Amino acid sequence: MTRVQWNGDVQPEAIDLLGAGGNIVVCPTKVGYIILTSDRASLDRKFAVKQRALNKPGVVLCGSMDQLRALAEMTPEIEEFYQRHWDQDILMGCILPWREEGRSVLPDDGTADRVMDGRRTSCFVIRFGIPGERIVAARWADGNGLTFASSANPSGKGNRGVVAGIGDAIATEADLIIEADDYVRSIQPGATLETRYEQGVMVSFVDAEGALVPEQHGERSVTPAPVMIRKGLDIDRIMMNLSDVFPSWDFRHGEYY
Repeated sequence: MTRVQWNGDVQPEAIDLLGAGGNIVVCPTKVGYIILTSDRASLDRKFAVKQRALNKPGVVLCGSMDQLRALAEMTPEIEEFYQRHWDQDILMGCILPWREEGRSVLPDDGTADRVMDGRRTSCFVIRFGIPGERIVAARWADGNGLTFASSANPSGKGNRGVVAGIGDAIATEADLIIEADDYVRSIQPGATLETRYEQGVMVSFVDAEGALVPEQHGERSVTPAPVMIRKGLDIDRIMMNLSDVFPSWDFRHGEYY
């Protein structure tokens, strides 16, 4: 295991390890530390070290709107919703189906079984923080390499936004730990351990079978509708954006899991 301080740009050690496959990297984000993976072998290591159920897939990190468009199926309204958060630099993830062309980019090693749920959908996340965004963007630009993530802490427990909180098991198992407690702290400078958000907001844009919810075109009471399934950082701004784009949506914290 190697520990490095974030260099303020793309961390080359992370690029090398994720590109080689089978490795796990701990990386800082806006809300704490996450585990980065790139293939089935590294995903299996992540599930084991977190003691996380296999029916709880990781998220797909997107380092640009172009990458998101290449991977996920979206309606124009959903794309507008994402674009607002990209432009406003707001961490946000949504449950979406994969585009057929996007699925073709997945490693042909069973990775799909670890990053998709039973409906064959995944959570696609943007604006998660500069250290990880630059790694993800570089991997995609270098040949459509995908990067997946889960929180870097024992399942169900937070890491409090400090690298010391990731736990001994992850600290021992990780091939690389990128430290940047100051960066994480800078995102919520006035927060305490009790008031800070340790996760990002998640919105589901699929129905029970995994199909996209219909466009609303400004009409009221369209169903099925988007569902906010997890509160988190910048929830007030995200709810405002959700209300601007979709006249009808629901709030059911924790429903997805």
